[in-house]
Amino acid sequence: MNRRNFIEYLGIGSTAAASASFFSSGAFAASSSLYTANTKELSADVIIAGGGLGGCAAALSSLRNGLSVILTEETEWIGGQLSQQGVPPDEHQWIETHGATQAYRDFRTAVRQYYKSNYPLTPDARSRQFLNPGDGAVSRLCHEPRVAVAVLLNMLAPYLSSRKLILLTGHKITGADVSADQVKALQARNVFTGRELILAAPYFVDATETGELLPLTRTEYVAGAEAKKDTRELHAADVANPHNNQSFTMCFAMDYLKGENHVIDKPAEYAFWKNLIPKMKQPWSGRLLDLGYSDPKTLKRKELGFHPEGIRTGERLNLWNYRRIINKENFTAGTYPGDVTIVNWPQNDYFLGDVIDVSEKDFKKHVEKAKQLSLSLLYWLQTEVPRPDGGQGWAGLRLRGDVMGTEDGLAKYPYIRESRRIKSLFTILEEHVGAENRSLVTGEKTNLKAADFYDSVGIGYYHIDLHPSSAGDNYIDFASLPFQIPLGALIPQRVQNLLPANKNIGTTHITNGCYRLHPVEWSIGEAVGILVAQAIREKVIPKVIREDKGRLADFQDMVRKQGIDTAWPKA
Repeated sequence: MNRRNFIEYLGIGSTAAASASFFSSGAFAASSSLYTANTKELSADVIIAGGGLGGCAAALSSLRNGLSVILTEETEWIGGQLSQQGVPPDEHQWIETHGATQAYRDFRTAVRQYYKSNYPLTPDARSRQFLNPGDGAVSRLCHEPRVAVAVLLNMLAPYLSSRKLILLTGHKITGADVSADQVKALQARNVFTGRELILAAPYFVDATETGELLPLTRTEYVAGAEAKKDTRELHAADVANPHNNQSFTMCFAMDYLKGENHVIDKPAEYAFWKNLIPKMKQPWSGRLLDLGYSDPKTLKRKELGFHPEGIRTGERLNLWNYRRIINKENFTAGTYPGDVTIVNWPQNDYFLGDVIDVSEKDFKKHVEKAKQLSLSLLYWLQTEVPRPDGGQGWAGLRLRGDVMGTEDGLAKYPYIRESRRIKSLFTILEEHVGAENRSLVTGEKTNLKAADFYDSVGIGYYHIDLHPSSAGDNYIDFASLPFQIPLGALIPQRVQNLLPANKNIGTTHITNGCYRLHPVEWSIGEAVGILVAQAIREKVIPKVIREDKGRLADFQDMVRKQGIDTAWPKA
């Protein structure tokens, strides 16, 4: 569909003046400012930048609602947190039956079926309805990154075959053409060949991990921590700091081969990381490379255990079992020589620098230092960590780069916990979802519930969990309430045709801590895909759908019919 046909397809004029202005302006016509002599242009109904869970969910819901989609992803793998970042799903205790969209639960079922169809499971494991391949403690479904990629590609396969979807892996968005309140086109660069493309559409979705489209499109946003005087949040900072963001992590996978030696070369920065005692506003409990850390809830020292054969370490959590993605006992004898686990622990959270609103050079510098931290942690585990028998180190620990799809053994992309966040029509505050703050503003002590949003387009739950930050905050971790996702938090205040579908929605630094995990990101993306389809169908901008009671009711009805709950079931 060319640019002229876009205008004819959408029509000119609408019942809302803002929509009429948008649809008659040719907002999606790419300007010559992005072109070179050999630039190729691709177009679709919606361009989605970022192939994480929010991006994939937005693509799937857009596609099933009849739209054509171009989905870009900077790495070779779609799946975001689950794949390129190597983070098994962080989910709530009700996930098997409710508290996520039907499509997300279908994805989880397909992951289990993938193992049952393709892996030599034991009869006992195969018979389990809720198979957990790794039996990791962090999730009811700890699995390999590449399985997430395979299942997502299966879900997208018919659309890829019919060319309703164009998937551009290895492509990074590097520029945007913007006119007034509308994005006209994006520029994408192939990270391997350097070839550039222009991507034109009536709608654009920012599903990147750091909200990269927001500065490129001049969409107003917030970064870092807000001040208490501005948000009235109980746990907000006294002073705002846009460079106070949560730590990020370079995850890695490893297994254990008893009696073998797989010790890596000593990392260049090992001495630094081995001896580092984090300097936080609230004291850290010893060295970073240690089997003790600051308990997130109390900040007092908490002892951890480590044994790569999965053996219990008394009452202490065995870190080996925490994010284990393969439990060899679930597979026929001889399939695996040992378990496989993911290392995303307190000991390899990187907080010595911010990666939001920094130069590309500084971004890469901090990522490289985070890699050194993770490799130093591995080397310490291989050579110096105390063993229960009184010895030191487990030389049989083997870095599994093949699990992560990389040569250096680390994840393809850092696990980013915090992003730029749009200045939205509505901002979710701690008083809406934080248990203690909610109790203070409502006066309720029992039967406490999160705020009821009239424009809810989804639900989710996770406790408010902020990791140590680049400005020296230690853990901030406290109870939240099962919450709703308000449509107003998904719509920028000014820009008319760009929507968020990741951690870049209208939360604060504090409430980001419970809206940033896997099923919520999926729910956000899925709602956004339906929103784009509804806006195109009705020839109005998303803001009009929210502000018109009839349109909003119709949209929420459509969302519910597509398997997205807008309210938690009554107890």
